[in-house]
Amino acid sequence: MEMENYLKQELCSASSSMFAKNFMGIFHGSISVKVEDDKFIINSKDAVFDSLKSSDFVTLYSKKDYRWKSASIDANIHLMIYKNISEAKYVSYTMPPFITSLSLKNDTIKVKDYFGSTIIGDLEVYDPKNFDTWYKRADEEIYMTLLSTQKDMLLIKGYGLISYNRDLMELIKKIAIIENSAKLIYYSKNV
Repeated sequence: MEMENYLKQELCSASSSMFAKNFMGIFHGSISVKVEDDKFIINSKDAVFDSLKSSDFVTLYSKKDYRWKSASIDANIHLMIYKNISEAKYVSYTMPPFITSLSLKNDTIKVKDYFGSTIIGDLEVYDPKNFDTWYKRADEEIYMTLLSTQKDMLLIKGYGLISYNRDLMELIKKIAIIENSAKLIYYSKNV
């Protein structure tokens, strides 16, 4: 139980940082950590990301029970990533504004800055096509696309960024790098 409390505090701190950088909105986004093969902790559906507390998280098991009703709408997406990608210890759904806006008009984000190109590289944009059925398909399509691209992040057109990593700080760093790359692309077009 002490470890779970530590992990919740780690997620609280991370979500606060990501909120401050505008990667998550007040009620928009999700963050989780895998505790065991069939167990993970994720934010609740009513979580306010700039001030998460331990009580804003739900511990879920692969076998769905009553707790799933209070969990983030993205819980099934996180579960499928954990079940199918062994390297995933942390998962997040963010909507950084610059990279998400670039996804609307591009099939590939061609990063041009040093850190973006050396750490992440070009990023394909996944088009979910029909948003009306997206949440019915998202859990399967996201993990399958992550596996096929062999990348630890997936930029989804008009939706945002799904990321996973073994290390929480590395996950946040990569989101910051790709968002900074997108800002540089935006500013270079307006210079």
